[in-house]
Amino acid sequence: MDWEFQLLDWIQTLRNPALDGFFSNITHVGGVVWIVWALVLLCVPKTRKAGVILSFALLADLILCNGLLKPLVGRIRPYDVNDTIALIVAKEKDFSFPSGHTAICFAGTTAIYLAKQIKMGHIALGIAILVAISRMYLYMHYPTDVLGGMVVGVIAGFLGYTFSMEILRKVKVSKENK
Repeated sequence: MDWEFQLLDWIQTLRNPALDGFFSNITHVGGVVWIVWALVLLCVPKTRKAGVILSFALLADLILCNGLLKPLVGRIRPYDVNDTIALIVAKEKDFSFPSGHTAICFAGTTAIYLAKQIKMGHIALGIAILVAISRMYLYMHYPTDVLGGMVVGVIAGFLGYTFSMEILRKVKVSKENK
């Protein structure tokens, strides 16, 4: 864990008002924005399938990350170990591993790519990477929390894709049999 604090503390040397503002704002994309994105995709007939895939990926992420792994691992956050860092965002109330903000972003990104929305996927990936960096910049997560969030997110994206494609296949078969 020493290398993780060394990296986090090095990142703290980069702090300045512009980055503080940027990362404080971008970190919030790892949340409600993905739900809104899924709803918008669901409302547009051309992207409805992508919206279904994204919705199931977000649900899989919620179950895996917040429902199972965070309580199971129970890792305390870096700011609770090193309380000398002045935080620029409010403390979180849950555990540290894996990074939920990172996980939801990578679940969404994976789902969007698997839905063959490549241009949207590129935008999502850029956002996901920035959110992942923000979680360390803001001293909310260890680097391994962020890496864990990436892995959990990709898995959730694949699970959401697989589950939604099976449901869509069954709906199609059901309609064809009527």
